[in-house]
Amino acid sequence: MKPAVLLTLAVVAATTAACTGSGDRMDGPGPGGGRGHAPNLFISPAGKPYRAADRQPYPVAAWFAAADADHDGRLTREEFRADAAAFFRELDTNHDGVIDGFELQHYEREVAPEINPEIGSLQFGEGMDLSLGEPRGGEPRIGKGAKSGREQAGDQRPEGAGIFGLLNEPEPVAAADLNFDSHIGLQEFLTQADSRFTKLDKKNLGYLTLDALPKTPLQVVLERMEARRLKLERTAKSP
Repeated sequence: MKPAVLLTLAVVAATTAACTGSGDRMDGPGPGGGRGHAPNLFISPAGKPYRAADRQPYPVAAWFAAADADHDGRLTREEFRADAAAFFRELDTNHDGVIDGFELQHYEREVAPEINPEIGSLQFGEGMDLSLGEPRGGEPRIGKGAKSGREQAGDQRPEGAGIFGLLNEPEPVAAADLNFDSHIGLQEFLTQADSRFTKLDKKNLGYLTLDALPKTPLQVVLERMEARRLKLERTAKSP
């Protein structure tokens, strides 16, 4: 296995342990893998985490199914906004109509701790080679020009939630504080949702489809890991 692959797996595994406080298992609804497992995690555009067990389908599909209220395979702007509003209400734990500093801290520490762990002095994403040993040629590995049938989210240096999300936003909830007053209102949250929908709806169709969404940087890593695992299995079974 190439050094870049080992470095990536080590950082992801250490991040999983740092986020959960356990080097062996993830608590709650998260994946139950051990030290060698990357977190099968998707962060929705609004910031809600979706977790799946090891080797299960990447949970972007779970988010899409939940947000697509009429289950027609098309996520409209209205459904996208409704999904954001529902998560806003989850975060507004005292139901006063704003996400304050305490609720934001709860989000970052308890709801989605994976977005900002520190591994020693290394912040998640720093020095992380998401290429998994792919060629370092002229085309970018992560981002708009990557060698993939589908566009990939983020750029060559995704950070925080950008590693797990469709857009390279390190902290999507805090990013909705458009007034910079440490209080996020529902209208700010929905304004940010509109901006995100516009960025994702590149063809101005008025809706999103699951197969047209960009792949998250982590999704790319997990798919490459699985492809290599299957290749090793086939090689081992060969006479």
